[in-house]
Amino acid sequence: QVQLVESGGDLVQPGGSLRLSCAASGIIFGDYHMAWYRQAPGKQREFVAQVTSFRYTNYADSVKGRFTISRDNAKNTVYLQMNSLKPEDTAVYYCNAWYRVNYWGQGTQVTVSS
Repeated sequence: QVQLVESGGDLVQPGGSLRLSCAASGIIFGDYHMAWYRQAPGKQREFVAQVTSFRYTNYADSVKGRFTISRDNAKNTVYLQMNSLKPEDTAVYYCNAWYRVNYWGQGTQVTVSS
């Protein structure tokens, strides 16, 4: 059974930082491209960042220079370090794993507000 379990979401003030984690099980983690997406209230789910199985990274323009995605294959975990957070970063953040098949986590809430 494949599981992607996100953690690290919280309420943070503008300008603050958070680190999200996604622990994967039931897959050969090193084979999978891992990504983070987010969905704000009333909006469609959008791409945030990706790290491929070859560790190539890609970011949405809205988070470039502020967010960093990384992976630890020994721990079957992908991370999203989020700095200089803005109110518009408020969303449920979802972990995604893709290699022929697409898997999603349940999401973790990030709220940026003073």
